[in-house]
Amino acid sequence: MAPIQERAVSDPRLLVGTRTSDDAGVYLLTEDTALVQTVDIITPVVDDPCDFGFIAAVNALSDIYAMGGRPLTALSFLAFEPCDLPNEKASEILTGALAALGEAGCTLVGGHTLEDPEIKFGLAVTGTVHPDRIVTNAGARDGDLIYLTKPLGTGIASTALKGEMVPDALLTEATLWMKTFNSEAAQAAVEAGATAMTDVTGFGLLGHLAEMCRGAALGAELDHSSIPLMGNIPEMINSGMVPAGAYDNIKFLDGMVYRGDHPDDLLIPLYDPQTSGGLLISVEPGRVESLEKILDSRNVFFSRIGKFTGKSKSINILS
Repeated sequence: MAPIQERAVSDPRLLVGTRTSDDAGVYLLTEDTALVQTVDIITPVVDDPCDFGFIAAVNALSDIYAMGGRPLTALSFLAFEPCDLPNEKASEILTGALAALGEAGCTLVGGHTLEDPEIKFGLAVTGTVHPDRIVTNAGARDGDLIYLTKPLGTGIASTALKGEMVPDALLTEATLWMKTFNSEAAQAAVEAGATAMTDVTGFGLLGHLAEMCRGAALGAELDHSSIPLMGNIPEMINSGMVPAGAYDNIKFLDGMVYRGDHPDDLLIPLYDPQTSGGLLISVEPGRVESLEKILDSRNVFFSRIGKFTGKSKSINILS
C-alpha cells in the first residue's frame, strides 16, 4: 500500500491499516479469520504481454504473502489505448494473469478496463490470515537478522530493455525472478517464527527496509557484500541504465542512510525500484537455523544481508 497518513479509524476490527505503510490491510472477520486486502498496478516491465500479465499478478499477490496470508480472489484493472494495443494483445495480458492466479489458487472474480495512453495492469487481491499468524513490517526486534529472498536489479533491467541495451541473459534472469512467487518464502518465514516481513518493490531495498526500521523504532546494519545482484547490473549502471525511481528513492532516504565510503555506482542497486521483488524477513538469532533449513527445503533463494540494531533509526551500509 502507498505510504499515506493514517486517518482516525475507530473500527477495532481494523488490525493493520496505513500507519506503518504495510503491504496490505488486515480486517478481522471472526475469531479465527481476518481479511487481507491489497491493490497493485504497474506499467509494462517486459515486452511480452503474457509475461507482463503474469508478473503483474505475481507482484500483487506478493502483498498477501508478505502479511502471512493466503490469496483467495482478485479483481483486475487494465488501462490501454485500443489504437495502440490490439485487443488480442490485451487478452494476452489477462491470459498471463490468469495463469499466475491459477498457480496461486486465487480466483479472478471480475475487473475493469479503461482507455488510457499508457498501458497499466494490476490486481486488487483479497486473502485470509489467522489473526495469530499475521506478520507485519513493524515487528522486528533489536538483534534480529535480515534475509532477502531474491537478487536485486529488475528496475535496472527494465530500464535497459526500454533503452534497447539489455543483454539477453539479464532479461531472461530478471523475467524469471519477477515471475517467481513469494509464497514459499513467506510460508517458510511464518513457520520459522519471523518477527517482521515485507516485499521489496518500488521503494527499493533501502526504502522498504527504512519502513521496517521506522515501524519498529530500530536501525539496521547491512553487509554490502552479502546483498545479491542479478548479472550484468554493474555494466548496466555504467551505461546509464538507471531508472528515475532510483534517484527519487535516494532523495527520499537522504539523511537516513549512512553510505560509508561506498561509491555511488555500488549503492544504486539498493535504491533500484523492484517489480515483484523478494521478501525482507526479520528473524531472531535463535531461529536462524530453522528459517534457513525451511527455506532450503522449499528451494527458496536467500541471503542473510544484515541485522536490526537499537542504536538509531538509521541504516548503516558496511563493507
